[in-house]
Amino acid sequence: MSPEEKFEDLVDEFTGRPGITPPGTTGGFGRTALRAHGRIFAMFVRGQLVLKLPRARVDELVEGGHGVRFDANKGTPMKEWLALDAGSPQPWSALAEEALEHVGRK
Repeated sequence: MSPEEKFEDLVDEFTGRPGITPPGTTGGFGRTALRAHGRIFAMFVRGQLVLKLPRARVDELVEGGHGVRFDANKGTPMKEWLALDAGSPQPWSALAEEALEHVGRK
């Protein structure tokens, strides 16, 4: 399954939940994003799943070789955003649940 198809499945899984907005409802940054009450928790950028997670969790996943800190083309990697490596065995759905929980706490 391609990364695009995996993200489509993720969108299908989360869309319909209370407060979740699917991609395509906004323009600009985040137009490919899943949002919870207006806050981005997962998006598909440059062929990768990008997730907003606690900094310590991002550190753990980066150190484990599962991805890199996301850089929105500004030259500075973001501390709470992970760009998941396409070859990572980490389950997209479980990570998206973690991201959803994280943005819900803020």
